[in-house]
Amino acid sequence: MTTAEILKKVRRIEIKTKGLSNHIFAGEYHSTFKGRGMSFSEVREYMPGDDVKFIDWNVTARFSHPFVKVFEEERELIMMLLVDISGSSLFGTQKQVKRDLIAELGAVLSFSATTNNDKVGVIFFSDKVDKYIPPKKGKGHILHIIRELIALEPKQTGETDIRVALELLNNVMKKRSITFLMSDFVSKPYEQALQLAARKHDLVGIHVYDKYDREMPAAGLIQVRDSETGQMFWIDTEDKQVKYQYESAFDKKYKYCMHTFRKSGASLLHVRTDEDYVKVLQGYFKGR
Repeated sequence: MTTAEILKKVRRIEIKTKGLSNHIFAGEYHSTFKGRGMSFSEVREYMPGDDVKFIDWNVTARFSHPFVKVFEEERELIMMLLVDISGSSLFGTQKQVKRDLIAELGAVLSFSATTNNDKVGVIFFSDKVDKYIPPKKGKGHILHIIRELIALEPKQTGETDIRVALELLNNVMKKRSITFLMSDFVSKPYEQALQLAARKHDLVGIHVYDKYDREMPAAGLIQVRDSETGQMFWIDTEDKQVKYQYESAFDKKYKYCMHTFRKSGASLLHVRTDEDYVKVLQGYFKGR
């Protein structure tokens, strides 16, 4: 992909996802993820109905009539995106490949966070951490993240390992963060790392998958390549045993994912490449 093509795609995603953030998700994001507490804002004159426990007695004595302390929510939070850019994310047979869907999800979540003046950081991973972008604020920072969501290529040599992203998250983020882990969850086991991360952070998994991740289309005898290891082999897509093994492999990963998130107490959303992710995110924000 050329620089011009990348910039064009960034602009297209910016227009779409920023609009969604401003008109649909910003308020729901704010109400879903609360600040760390209340901080002192100002002192004003007492009005009927104010709680007397907030009276500032020093100021009241100075001016001979009551004043109250006003507090506001400490709104600033940190959002971390853990983004799977492994070879399997480049698969997709419906509206788009999984990587493009993840890019849109990451963009809309980032704009929702920045609208609320929160910082956003990203950990890109495959079988290792491919890039870490520390949390910052600002539109320029978000556009940089979107460019990387689109264009960053992994130097992958083995099976995806979600653990490495979760371990880095736990090491670099000392404060509690809102963390979205976006992946197809075709990975080495990650149960222990997920449990540790879910105890420290407000963790939400987004399982992104394609219809044909589970359903093998009948195409006869074909040569295929493992997108993560590069291994080439022949398969008969009309062989019932082959189709059963293909479906079983997906079901095994899916059940492990469901069990692991449920056990850790973290939330888990599912988005298929031909589905409307807006409805999925709205359902999560409203139901939380």
